[in-house]
Amino acid sequence: MLRTFDVERRIWPQSQGEGVVVAVVDSGVMPDHQDLTGQVLPGADFSGAGSDGRTDSLGHGTGIASLIAGHGHGNQAGVVGLAPKAKILPVRIRTNGESPQLDQSDIALAVRYATDHGAKVINMSIGGYSGLDSRARAAIDYAVSKDVVLVGATGNGESNSVEYPAAFPGVVAVTAVDEQGKLWSKATAGPETTLAAPGVEIYHASVKSTSSYGISQGTSDGVAYVSATAALIRAKYPELSAGQVINRMIRTATPPQDGSAVPGSRYGFGVLAPAKALEADPGVDGGSRENPLVGRAESQGAAGDGVTEPPGGEAVVPAAGAGGAGGGGWFGVGVAVGVALWGVLVGGVVAVVVWVVRVRRRRGAGG
Repeated sequence: MLRTFDVERRIWPQSQGEGVVVAVVDSGVMPDHQDLTGQVLPGADFSGAGSDGRTDSLGHGTGIASLIAGHGHGNQAGVVGLAPKAKILPVRIRTNGESPQLDQSDIALAVRYATDHGAKVINMSIGGYSGLDSRARAAIDYAVSKDVVLVGATGNGESNSVEYPAAFPGVVAVTAVDEQGKLWSKATAGPETTLAAPGVEIYHASVKSTSSYGISQGTSDGVAYVSATAALIRAKYPELSAGQVINRMIRTATPPQDGSAVPGSRYGFGVLAPAKALEADPGVDGGSRENPLVGRAESQGAAGDGVTEPPGGEAVVPAAGAGGAGGGGWFGVGVAVGVALWGVLVGGVVAVVVWVVRVRRRRGAGG
């Protein structure tokens, strides 16, 4: 049974993401949606449209941004993100109608831009099957070396392997669970999976108008929640490294309700628990500052192809079963603050060796 999470009592008194910039590498972000006004910084556009990233005809990036940093409107109406005082840096990439596609060089340009323009967290609710491109690899390695938390989607069932950029070493690979905490039926599983987060029946801002909304499902939404949690941690504990932030989320994850062993290829280290991740030192803050995922093998056999890991000591990777019990992390986002709102994201059509932005199929959008 879905456990709602009281953000007003357990999360927001600790942190709301103040002072943290989250880059959204996606289809752009519409800044004048009523729940995103004042939240979207000037960014970049690698789609060829010549904007500063603050335009979005597809709507995917706007929906993701609202889950991270939406502030709602009126009397707790609209979408309130998990980190409502974080700022969004939109980094727009190429799209193609309802099946947006991009060259891997777009990932390289987008990640480097975000890293060099103040992003402490990079949300990549996108995916594809080829991890052999040295440009994208080098950009991910560069961001890791600059102490950035990178979060990507495992995929929505189009592949038997965790997709890239989530599969790159150093990236938090996120899958989706439903209202009961059970793995979403279309979620891609694989050994790179790091965390599970809400990904079914998510209410989000849409681009039909400045007051429109939709519902979606998919691993992209889970990525937004993990990115928002990273922003909450970085705001409360600015002295922590990206690696320590990741370790906090891993160590405090809730074991799956179906009894699946963790860590594992389906749920990773467990289900995201934002409130527990914000608590006093869960036993990792004094350990290694290195990203615990940089040494992770890749199931698609691409490990070692141009990867340059940052120097440093041994990373702290929790043992199986290390997730915090009983701190379950459902959090309120949306129309009623404190009530968990879920979202749906349906993957777009893809071709092998092509990166794909996850496409949302909206239902019941309206003012």
